Amino acid sequence: MSDGTFTITHLGGFGIETFVPVINPPQTAILGIGQITDQVVAIGGQPTGRPRMKLCLVFDHRAVDGAPAAACLARIKALLENPYLLA
Repeated sequence: MSDGTFTITHLGGFGIETFVPVINPPQTAILGIGQITDQVVAIGGQPTGRPRMKLCLVFDHRAVDGAPAAACLARIKALLENPYLLA
């Protein structure tokens, strides 16, 4: 692969819950995806088990400001939580 601008890497298959990936120049950003695990979260004030996954977006500040990068990550989160938004 050459001339890419964005990479997605997934280490969840190896049991890794969270990690910080490294950008491969000349790419602009990389999204690290961790393992899906069941975690206890509060739903309506009650503890409930839900599947959770951690994402880590690393980006080159020379090419992208923090606010658009954060908006990108927020959009990815929204699409993963509500896949019907893709339609």
